[in-house]
Amino acid sequence: MSSGYGLNGGQSRCFPFWQEVLACYVVNTNTDDDSGKKKCVPVLEDYYECLHHKKEAKRVLELQTAYRKSVIHSPRDDAPKAGQIRNLGLLGKEEDTKAVLGLK
Repeated sequence: MSSGYGLNGGQSRCFPFWQEVLACYVVNTNTDDDSGKKKCVPVLEDYYECLHHKKEAKRVLELQTAYRKSVIHSPRDDAPKAGQIRNLGLLGKEEDTKAVLGLK
């Protein structure tokens, strides 16, 4: 949260990152010269990542896309059949499947 307090009253998860940003600004800037802010860009990026998780979300999306492509290009040989899925993997339970579906 922007106040620095988390949902349960303690400090927020990103507060340590914010402290690093402030420390960087204090060390690298003064009232006359703001050119030291350039040195704080990596620390500021870490703080924004903690707040918004944009890099993490992008990486997860890339991993999911790569996984789906690999599944499409190399299908499983041992994929379960419909009967096995319907019976939760119990073999020889075709009667139970017929009972559930209302077939005789």
